[in-house]
Amino acid sequence: MKRQVVVIGLGRFGANVARTLYQLGHDVMGIDSDEAKVQGMMGEVTYAVRGDATQESVLRDLGVHNFDIAIVAVGANVEASIMVSVLLKTMNMKYVVARAYSELHRETLERIGCNRVINPESEMGVRMAHSLFAPDVDEYMEMTSAFGISRLKVPERFTSLTLREAGFSGVRDKYGVAVIALKRGEDITLSPDLDEKLRAGDILVVAGRDDLVEKIAS
Repeated sequence: MKRQVVVIGLGRFGANVARTLYQLGHDVMGIDSDEAKVQGMMGEVTYAVRGDATQESVLRDLGVHNFDIAIVAVGANVEASIMVSVLLKTMNMKYVVARAYSELHRETLERIGCNRVINPESEMGVRMAHSLFAPDVDEYMEMTSAFGISRLKVPERFTSLTLREAGFSGVRDKYGVAVIALKRGEDITLSPDLDEKLRAGDILVVAGRDDLVEKIAS
């Protein structure tokens, strides 16, 4: 479904988010007080506008309150981030996502009423740490401190074997993990058949304890 999204702050993070959302087919307005950043986004979003988003009058003049989602991607200026978030919630913005730079900043944004608070650096750090000693794990989503969902490149030793022959003979069996999906090229199969033969380049999506996933990947 096509959405109207406003991204406030067009630094590296905000610009990447805005550009990707636009490429996915959404209407995207990017706002920043830096003219150079605004000019750099011309043609990469639906609208690129220079403006001070800490001013309620600017936000109202731009009709920001009519958008479906607002993403507060303001730089390391915590005060500005909080001020913009407060204004958006005061204007009854439907859904506000804000970027936090510290635990205190995150807690403040949550108390303000932001619907989602993210810390890209922290999240990326968690993913890197979990995959550091398992190079075949190319993506990770933490569920608890020791359990997550991983995208795992099929190890060479499993090539030409069925899932059953490779040891994935049921839910949380030999390896203690659950195979959620098999990705082959652009095709994704949920809960793949245990007699499916694995090929080089296949990706398995598995859920389980980190140490068990690491054993499969090693």
